[in-house]
Amino acid sequence: MKAFLISGPGGLSDLQIVERPMPTPRRHEVVLRMLAASINYRDLEICSGTFHTKFPLPLIPLSDGVGEVVAVGEDVRRVKVGDRVCTAYWARWVGGGIHMSEVGTQRGGPIDGSAAEFISIDEQACVHAPKHLTNLEAATLPCAAVTAYQALVPEGNLHAGDTVLVQGTGGVSIFALQFAVAAGAKVFVTSSSDEKLAKAKALGAAACINYRTTPDWSAPVLDLTDGKGVDQVIEVGGPTTFAQSLKAVRRGGWIHVVGYLGGNDGLINPLDIFRRQAKVRGSAVGSRETFEAMNRAMEVNLIHPAVDKVFPWTDLKAAFAHLQSGAHFGKIALHIAD
Repeated sequence: MKAFLISGPGGLSDLQIVERPMPTPRRHEVVLRMLAASINYRDLEICSGTFHTKFPLPLIPLSDGVGEVVAVGEDVRRVKVGDRVCTAYWARWVGGGIHMSEVGTQRGGPIDGSAAEFISIDEQACVHAPKHLTNLEAATLPCAAVTAYQALVPEGNLHAGDTVLVQGTGGVSIFALQFAVAAGAKVFVTSSSDEKLAKAKALGAAACINYRTTPDWSAPVLDLTDGKGVDQVIEVGGPTTFAQSLKAVRRGGWIHVVGYLGGNDGLINPLDIFRRQAKVRGSAVGSRETFEAMNRAMEVNLIHPAVDKVFPWTDLKAAFAHLQSGAHFGKIALHIAD
């Protein structure tokens, strides 16, 4: 069978398709025939050799995927042959808080990921895909969707009538917009593209702010909330946007730090966090329990992921180039098999 493999630290030049033995399921494992996958900024950094953590090589990349169960090992009870399942990002985080996760079991680094025709996976890391989603849509869920849902609902305790600020229009941000709107929250979206903001408006955003034309975007957010600030912020920019997020969040509100697209260098004054009494948390995606709860919410509300573009999985480098360009809205998916 074919698989992408990172064989050395030389960046994307060391990312190649190779022949690998067919996996055989061990006890409590299943083999999936992969149907689709999707990519995240984390995957790009791991494949490019720029991720903040170095993993043992060789490594099959990608955290996200959906596949059909084609073989099961001894004592498997959660799934059966023929089931369509998503791969959980954490192979060993079934439920509870982050302290219940097992370090070093994240898919796509340090354990092998989804960029292959067949993979073996622990049955505890299998999540049945929502029935109303296509393979390409279901493949986008494990990282970005679970991150957004975990931040807003289990951590942020989202309620109808709450206010949420979403930065940008990438995968996590658009999922956060969709989940918050479905819950009855009022959502504000920032982007540098008026075209993307129009798409966000069509998905239910209450207000959109172009941060190129309005660099001090916290000011209109405060105006929109009668000077109080929003209940939750999905923070993806890092140090370059964090100061604005602190101004935009209400006293005691949540700032969920999801990414650092603006870079990882910068100064954050802890006094500003104190003054706002903000609750700041780093994202660790979420458990299988969160994944399954999110899927139920998606099925009830008939939420479909925003899939920007689909590439053949063998064109992974082209998909990464599209991600790096920043031209995408939502998620980028990879077709593997029908």
